Amino acid sequence: MSETLHDVPHLTVVDHPLVQHKLSLMRDKETSTGSFRRLLREISQLLAYEITRGMPMTLEQIETPLMEMDAPVLDGKKLALISILRAGNGLLDGVLELIPSARVGFVGLYRDEKTLEPVQYYFKVPEALEDRLVIAVDPMLATGNSSVAAIDLLKEAGATNIRFLCLLAAPEGIERMKKAHPDVPIVTAAVDSGLTDKGYIYPGLGDAGDRMFGTK
Repeated sequence: MSETLHDVPHLTVVDHPLVQHKLSLMRDKETSTGSFRRLLREISQLLAYEITRGMPMTLEQIETPLMEMDAPVLDGKKLALISILRAGNGLLDGVLELIPSARVGFVGLYRDEKTLEPVQYYFKVPEALEDRLVIAVDPMLATGNSSVAAIDLLKEAGATNIRFLCLLAAPEGIERMKKAHPDVPIVTAAVDSGLTDKGYIYPGLGDAGDRMFGTK
């Protein structure tokens, strides 16, 4: 029997050894842009395994080389992957390799460096979000302001079954998300110590977008 949204813990930290090893390599400031991008794609697939747990299933009759059988397959509309631009694309690429039939949307937000508040500049998502599992992806859950704003927009667009996938989370961001969207489970590879006065996660790994795209 499939889990419902409310059966999924609000916060899941994936402590699998492969996830933690790859994350440590990504934290290293000497890791190259190419290696960082590859590691992010690899780790996103491992995290995707956890965040898709409990997806609804149904039975479909197929024929194996030996006999007919009722085989379990995914049920309902294709899930929607929503990348919170720009760094979300690094996680998106890896998850899409695992779930190539997923529908894809984008939420464009940037953080005002003075107020740390999100500013929206783009929004394009698949139709019928109310009938889909929606997975929003962004490598860093720092202050939580951008993540909360993105989830606000997705709910306004009709989404009711939303999960949030990130690489690193700060306690402040987790608390902000839990307060604003207690119905949205979070899956992450690690919960770090906290935030700097500029809103960056520490010890962290720097700016995920800059390290992924080779920009400063």
